Amino acid sequence: MPTRAEERLTGFLAQHCTACHSTDSPEAGLDLEGLSVDFQGPTDALRWTRILDRVANGEMPPKGEARPSAREQEDFVSGLSKRIRSVQEKEYERSGRVTARRLTHLQLERTLHDLLGVDIPLAAEMPDEPKTGEFTTSSASQSMSHFQLESHLKVVDLALDEAFRRLSAKDDDYSKREFAPKDFSRTRDRCREPECIDDQAIVWASQLIFYGRIPATTAKAAGWYRIRFQAHSINTPAKHGVWCSVRTGQCVSSAPLLGWAGAFEATETPKVVEFIAWLPKGHMFEIRPNDRTLKQAKFAGGQASNGEGGAQNVAGIALDWLTLERVHQGPTQEEIRGRLLHELPIEMNRIASDVRSKKGNEVSEPTVALTSSDPESHLATAMTAFARRAFRRPSRPEELQKYIEFAQDEFRRTDEFAQALRSGYRSILCSPRFLYLLEPLGALDSHSIASRLSYFLWGSMPDDELMRAANAKELQTKEQIRSQVDRMLSTSRGRRFILDFADQWLELNQIDFTEPDTKLHPDFDIVVQSAMLEETRSVLSDAMAENRSVAELLMSDSTYLNSRLARFYKLPFDLTDQMERVALKPEHRRIGLLSHGSVLKVTANGTNTSPVLRGVWVANRILGDQIPPPPENVPAIEPDVRGATTIRELLEMHRSDPSCASCHVKMDPPGFALENFDAAGRWRDRYPAVIEGKVKPGAVIDPSYTIASGEPFRDLPEFVRLAASDPRKLARNLAEKLVVYGTGAPVWFADRAEVDRIVAESESSRFGIRSILVAVVASDLFLRN
Repeated sequence: MPTRAEERLTGFLAQHCTACHSTDSPEAGLDLEGLSVDFQGPTDALRWTRILDRVANGEMPPKGEARPSAREQEDFVSGLSKRIRSVQEKEYERSGRVTARRLTHLQLERTLHDLLGVDIPLAAEMPDEPKTGEFTTSSASQSMSHFQLESHLKVVDLALDEAFRRLSAKDDDYSKREFAPKDFSRTRDRCREPECIDDQAIVWASQLIFYGRIPATTAKAAGWYRIRFQAHSINTPAKHGVWCSVRTGQCVSSAPLLGWAGAFEATETPKVVEFIAWLPKGHMFEIRPNDRTLKQAKFAGGQASNGEGGAQNVAGIALDWLTLERVHQGPTQEEIRGRLLHELPIEMNRIASDVRSKKGNEVSEPTVALTSSDPESHLATAMTAFARRAFRRPSRPEELQKYIEFAQDEFRRTDEFAQALRSGYRSILCSPRFLYLLEPLGALDSHSIASRLSYFLWGSMPDDELMRAANAKELQTKEQIRSQVDRMLSTSRGRRFILDFADQWLELNQIDFTEPDTKLHPDFDIVVQSAMLEETRSVLSDAMAENRSVAELLMSDSTYLNSRLARFYKLPFDLTDQMERVALKPEHRRIGLLSHGSVLKVTANGTNTSPVLRGVWVANRILGDQIPPPPENVPAIEPDVRGATTIRELLEMHRSDPSCASCHVKMDPPGFALENFDAAGRWRDRYPAVIEGKVKPGAVIDPSYTIASGEPFRDLPEFVRLAASDPRKLARNLAEKLVVYGTGAPVWFADRAEVDRIVAESESSRFGIRSILVAVVASDLFLRN
């Protein structure tokens, strides 16, 4: 028997909604007849929330249809709000707000680094994270299959192998090698190494693949390598230097992918530059001019010979000398010994490689022999200390007994202390208590708070100070938690928080997904793309450090540029190859985050732009207007590359459909405001038109439009002023993104009141970004499950 409240809900729907949203004619794919009023379906509450929002905002019923009275609308919204909130709060009491979530690949890598003291890349050894939402930290997007478990074991073994290797690694493994030009330039008549001319190694501007590779830098063993060299430009252009890239790879046709180490601008004055990059065994460095605005040399047959490039009057670089040194990014050898052996009285000797090769066990053998006077006792002590850090909380003796017995049994079987210790550590690192963030229902205990804080702000396990505070129960008050947040953000690990967050929030990690068409964007290159990322990351880092208002992200009249990016943007700044903060003027035609090349590139497909795609991105990720996917029966909008029809004209038919208009009124304004920027992030006044295979100026771009509230704008500056005029809305969106990223659960309807409190708490700072972050961490959404 339905309750009176349920009858009021169904009565409202029958009178105002069901005619359009029924089994016979489900507008926008929404069939209300199949929607359970008792909220039993797994997505019922979410669908009811969307209905509630559309009705509350006056979007439904659409214009032209019979509208409910103000009293009817208020009663429906109030009754449905109570219903949804009650259902979700009961679910929280039963199962918790956050379902179990595992460490992401990046979190696993960093945790193993901090736990064992190693520095080798591990995340790349795992399969791509499934992407069903904005953040990989979301439990809904995480899976655990046999393939995931297999890759987990693989990276655990890699990390343990490296940790035990470092216990007794010889210093001569990391010796520096010095090269004169004759040592790393061309040794054959025709190849792709630098030319050797006048005791200089020279690389000319060219699109020849792998040109500038340096086989002398080939890594004999995988590791981090510091390359340092002196370079200057040759045939330097009149107005700028020669921008060069430093990349890594096997540099052969069977392995075409290259890793990024960095970029620099060579000038006529010699200068010393250095980069640190990871080189797998057999990989080398490639150093070359990499600026598509330069005239490019052409080499016949895919190889180059001495003198061939210089005769073509192109720019190039000369390398005077080069050094290569293997380095480590992590703790010292002595610190690693402390993490693995816990100051136990254990003797250590390195095992020769020929001895190790005869053992042939399935599990990797440690490269060091460990001798203990009391092996079983020492194994128990070491395992207990290691588990405390790996599980991120103290454990009862009975919880650790099976791990300790496993290591002791391994020692009895092999009489090898190092092997037993490694096997014991491996069992701990394969435990769900290590891989998952296990959090109790209701209020989190101190150790759960410490872990949630550290994985939110650092992407890794708690440090000693955070664990000390958790053990002492000094994470109980909001003041204590805020103090830890300030400390953590001030560290080097804390300074990378905004970069980690922005990579997913703004999809900066997708910038490689498309490659701009070289015919339409001939000046775009990998150096420009790298600078675009640095621009956005530098601006966001400043905004966090200086607690700038979230509205200033859109309105900022300053940015970070180097000489290459300024030239690509066609801005008149005299800059170096380092990112520098510059003041923007109206005539520069750029304002705030939305005019960053990185944002403009990830919101385009490489060939053309779409106001729909960019508009949805801005609405969802910046403005907080959630745009659902279009109904299946609505075709995609494809721009007319001939320039005969504008995208504005093509969208008219969508806006004329009431079921489409309610979304387009939110996403079209930001999309049109950005139309003056092409798919590579450069300003344009006209659309390109491809006529008979040639790119010619097409229709004049009109970026004007009207926002959902009815206020018109003429261009991007006017649009961002309108958007920034409601900083509370922007702050609410950022707070929700931080909650999802930090807790792994979406913001449900029942959470909205707490989000309102977070936003209100940050108002005194003009909705400062750091203030919003601190308010999120101190909220019940973060401190409860």
